[in-house]
Amino acid sequence: MKILHLDTNHPLLINQLNDLGFTNDEDYTSSKTEVEAKISDYDGIVIRSRFKIDKQFLDAAKNLKFIGRVGAGLENIDCDYAEQKGVYLISAPEGNRNAVGEHALGMLLSLFNKLNKADQEVRQGKWKREANRGLELDGKTVGLIGYGNMGKAFAKKLRGFDVEVLCYDIKDNVGDENCKQVSLEELQEKADVLSLHTPQTPLTLNMVNTEFINSFKKPFWLINTARGKSVITEDLVSALDTGKILGAGLDVLEYEKSSFENLFKTAEPRFRWMRKRKKTGLLSAVEAPEAFQYLINADNVLLTPHVAGWTVESNIKLAQTIVDKIKVKFC
Repeated sequence: MKILHLDTNHPLLINQLNDLGFTNDEDYTSSKTEVEAKISDYDGIVIRSRFKIDKQFLDAAKNLKFIGRVGAGLENIDCDYAEQKGVYLISAPEGNRNAVGEHALGMLLSLFNKLNKADQEVRQGKWKREANRGLELDGKTVGLIGYGNMGKAFAKKLRGFDVEVLCYDIKDNVGDENCKQVSLEELQEKADVLSLHTPQTPLTLNMVNTEFINSFKKPFWLINTARGKSVITEDLVSALDTGKILGAGLDVLEYEKSSFENLFKTAEPRFRWMRKRKKTGLLSAVEAPEAFQYLINADNVLLTPHVAGWTVESNIKLAQTIVDKIKVKFC
């Protein structure tokens, strides 16, 4: 079987597939159209999020038997059409679930203890103890929406704290010793913290909006390590401004391109955000929505660039998971 690799991954992935007898080709630069012109030669592809695998691509892939997605979500693949054509879909949530759980916990503890704000102030010669008085996680109720691999990993990390952990999921009977499954209404009544662990689907797109936020009985903290388009940023900013949301840890943003490699997808001249270019140190004008400008200036918001599942260890585990699943199915 011939496999085309469309994104770089840990070298063990190709090395082990070679050892199993697969022929592996790499193409990390061709356009989607150029790949479509040759994809009929391949039995499998391995991709992260470089471009969408849509009907046009799948029709061109006449001999395709599987798609390996080195990550958790499959939203960049037309899964229904792929399955209609008999293409086996492989993802690897087992590979980065621990990383996501640790990142979510790190974000929550940092927000509660104002670590990012306090660190910046001390670096500027400011010594403000009372203004940086923190909160303790013990005694709080943490609500999770989505209780699959990622939600379960986060709940496991919370076992060392005296907290109540609740989850809401569209599937029945997913609760376990680390988390009690409840209705969405009960979660919204009790939660002090809300953490999202859902894939991107029609159900989760724009899920966190003003109506959803206002359904919570108490002001709450928001953690999102899932998908950026689950949260309407303008509505989040409004809730931060009024205090309905006490703070937010955001590893993902709705402005991300589908590849997750760049932030802003569209440019509007009225939006400007001044930043330093990484290499030159010079200031450059970059288009950015006003809501994002609010986030980058808010002391109670923590931002990371879609790296919750992006650790040294997860890089290895993601690749190994894909190899193992290909081996079970095709060897």
